[in-house]
Amino acid sequence: MSQANQPSEKPSAINIVFVGFIAVAILFAGYTGKMEEITQASFESAKTAVNLAIGLIGVMALWLGLVRVLEAGGLMYTLANILKPLMVKLFPDVPPTHPAMGAMILNISANMLGLGNAATPFGIKAMVELNKLNPLKGTATNAMCLFLAINTSSVALFPLGVIGVRAAANSSNPAAIYLPTLLASICSTVVGVSVATWLGRKDRLSLESDSQEVESVNESSPEEGEIESSDNQVEESDYSHLLYPTGRGSQIIAWSFILGFGGTIVYGVIRSGNLGDFFNQDFISHWLMPILMLLIITYGVGRGVKVYEAVTEGAKQGFDIAIRIIPFLVAILVAIGMFRASGAMETVSNLLSPLTNLIGMPAEVLPMALLRPLSGGGAFGIMSELVERSPDSYSAFVASTMMGSTETTFYVLAVYFGAVGITSIRHALAAGLLADATGLIAACILSSLFWAG
Repeated sequence: MSQANQPSEKPSAINIVFVGFIAVAILFAGYTGKMEEITQASFESAKTAVNLAIGLIGVMALWLGLVRVLEAGGLMYTLANILKPLMVKLFPDVPPTHPAMGAMILNISANMLGLGNAATPFGIKAMVELNKLNPLKGTATNAMCLFLAINTSSVALFPLGVIGVRAAANSSNPAAIYLPTLLASICSTVVGVSVATWLGRKDRLSLESDSQEVESVNESSPEEGEIESSDNQVEESDYSHLLYPTGRGSQIIAWSFILGFGGTIVYGVIRSGNLGDFFNQDFISHWLMPILMLLIITYGVGRGVKVYEAVTEGAKQGFDIAIRIIPFLVAILVAIGMFRASGAMETVSNLLSPLTNLIGMPAEVLPMALLRPLSGGGAFGIMSELVERSPDSYSAFVASTMMGSTETTFYVLAVYFGAVGITSIRHALAAGLLADATGLIAACILSSLFWAG
């Protein structure tokens, strides 16, 4: 029997989750008479997954293009050197100057600023680079699992989307959730990093053993068409074709952008009539994304990067990656959609309600808490409905805090691991879900302390 046809030792965690959701949904629907609903949900969820992937093409093309500007200018290496002490401790398996370091830093930074659309392309770029260091293709490395744990529990410095929903619903204090959200997300991140690090050390030896076995097989009988090179070798990309000699003119242009932007801030404050109102209503809600784009372009001009050429070159990756993640998104979103449509989600909510009462979670918030790791859009919809119904209620406050301090774990796993073909996710799911659980519990406890009813 050939090596390729030998069965794996055991199914992956995501495989168990997928099978469990589908099987429970179908069996539950058989007893509740909702076969028509789950059938319709399977088709609708599949369409949603494809539409979502297609919708990501433009976003990823834009931001991966902007990332290429930073790469060509050398910012990835600069950031890696600045955060080297912390990143080296967290990711000992990743060389300090590897492009993955810079991409991870940008992803984490974007998540902290609440720039989710920008964070996703940065995160996918980081996974692609981390996979180049992966000795066991298809299996997540410790660095990948830790990065996903940080991603699913990122510290939320600016929960812009949630604050925006509260403001739109005419809440008396939309930003009241800021501090509890920040503290809850810090708790979530500490647990996620701790669990991922501990589990990574626990099974490091077995992973290294498997890696050595695979390398031994590959050395003795290489596959046809296989490139005989080590993925562990760090290769610095050559971006010389995207650079031009910088001079005083480039520096003047770059600084003029900075000064001009400073002028727009002053003008915005004058127009709003109040510094606090400007930062709370306009700057935090609408200015951060354009600021990031302008800073990237300014950096490129100052460093002598051919910005347009760099953006278009980097954008090509967006199309390939978006197509690559469609199968993974279809699988997980169909499973989640069927599980919800069968009524199983509602039943689980009812069963868990006595436990959630112990941590002060309102009954109407429980469905959102259960749905949060599975579907960001679904959880956001429930949160928005609670806020719209009563923007200053305790339930709306708790739901808003939860939404800002947790992440859609299954979506992140499907997109990021799917982008590089990872099927064995090891302890990434456990770390992500434990971080989510910590964020949910902390959100309930902190909300009871900070809510000023």
